[in-house]
Amino acid sequence: MARDTSFSYSFLVLPADERQAIGVVWDFCRAVDDAVDEAADRAVAETSIAAWRVEVGRLFGPDAPTTPQGQHLKPFVATFQLSRQPFDDLVDGVEMDLHRSRYDTFDELVGYCRRVASAVGLICIEVFGCRDSRSRDYAINLGLALQLTNIIRDVAVDFANGRVYLPQEDLARFGVTEDALRAGQVTEPVRRLLAHECQRARQLFNAAAQAMPPAEARRLVAAEIMGGIYFEILQRIEQRGYDVFTEVIRVPKAVRARIALTRWARTQLSAIGLNRSARA
Repeated sequence: MARDTSFSYSFLVLPADERQAIGVVWDFCRAVDDAVDEAADRAVAETSIAAWRVEVGRLFGPDAPTTPQGQHLKPFVATFQLSRQPFDDLVDGVEMDLHRSRYDTFDELVGYCRRVASAVGLICIEVFGCRDSRSRDYAINLGLALQLTNIIRDVAVDFANGRVYLPQEDLARFGVTEDALRAGQVTEPVRRLLAHECQRARQLFNAAAQAMPPAEARRLVAAEIMGGIYFEILQRIEQRGYDVFTEVIRVPKAVRARIALTRWARTQLSAIGLNRSARA
């Protein structure tokens, strides 16, 4: 896991054992993702994905993992009683990038996002010790919101790599062609398309907020910080008039630190208020 990322700021608030576990989980997930993104060709990527699928089996079976990432992760699988399904889903999602570069509908895109993003969130809440079933809904919706924000921000980068994640039905609805994306200009149809996707991301952030169990707010503070930083990215996209072509929109370190501190403080105050209400 790259340490200077939006995610690293959220992990700093975790207890030492959880922070270590999340770091190892992140390194594993990143390595699986790199199997496609950094492969020399498709054949190499397919071989690598197949190997990672076997490695997931080793995490949850009697055999010892063979990769450094798997070897580091296996002890935490037992310690935090991690579930296998999200890891299998992640590998399935990464593999989708080998076979699909376009998604016809938003529902199809959601299926992809659930595998590559929400699955990681579901792993994280197990590390955080969440027990309320609503935390799963929180993790799923937040993962979708983060991934959709990534997709909006990285339209130009993904297009250069031959991928268009924005649903084809949405491009058609707003009259945006792939030639328009290639041109990299925020025409009125492009603006309306990206505004539509940003509104969807906002709805997903709101769905996550609505699903959060108040009693588990402290356990989910790292996720809240992550969500806050990505919501800031979303706002910056909107404030720049949806120009995601000139440069990749990022949040400065100082702003990330401020968001982390604010979200942490808000969570602590909320938990104090909840405890007082319970004692009243």
